[in-house]
Amino acid sequence: MSYQGVLFDLDGTLVDSVEDMYMALNLTLTEVAYPIVSYAQVKTWVGNGISMLVKRGLTGDIQVNPDLNQSLVDNSIVRFKQHYHDIVGNYAALYAHVETGLSALAHLPKALVTNKDRVFTELLLSKLKLNHHFDVLVCGDDTDKKPNPKPLFMACKSLGLSVSDVLMVGDSKSDILAAKNAKVDVIAVKYGYNQGCNLEDFDPEYLCEGFLDIIPILNKRN
Repeated sequence: MSYQGVLFDLDGTLVDSVEDMYMALNLTLTEVAYPIVSYAQVKTWVGNGISMLVKRGLTGDIQVNPDLNQSLVDNSIVRFKQHYHDIVGNYAALYAHVETGLSALAHLPKALVTNKDRVFTELLLSKLKLNHHFDVLVCGDDTDKKPNPKPLFMACKSLGLSVSDVLMVGDSKSDILAAKNAKVDVIAVKYGYNQGCNLEDFDPEYLCEGFLDIIPILNKRN
């Protein structure tokens, strides 16, 4: 029996999008008179949705300050979304061989499962001309965010497949834990945004160096 479908994470798996978020975050922090942050910091903070990214930016650390003023947070999130809407996709780029790999998997139903809001996901996919590769989009504002398993369940239901039929491909702890929580096999790619974690510690079924390494795995059970 072979895998009948694939669930893909977006940021850090298919697309290197940190610079877009880095610029939007620093524009936001400047407007609310908070210190700007580095590209290296932002790269370790992405993957858990806009709200978390903004709170990490306001804190200046991956561990969010629990005493952040809520009106400041709300105002900053609104500002970030405005800036990100204007910037999204301008500096983002596909990782090596993503287009080739997705084309090679044209025979398999594919869902994109991301913690990014739908409006930004659709803009990014459009700018990078990735829309046609995916049958289903499950975004961060559609249901609970990864590592909750709900978005994976939603994707499987929309594809008409069971969790045992699909393989998740992601780059982070959240992706692996979401897959484990959903009882979905998972490939972790090592080149993305792992928030400083050793992905092996979370026991993914497969660990890959590059995007094309997923192809033989998907064909393994044929």
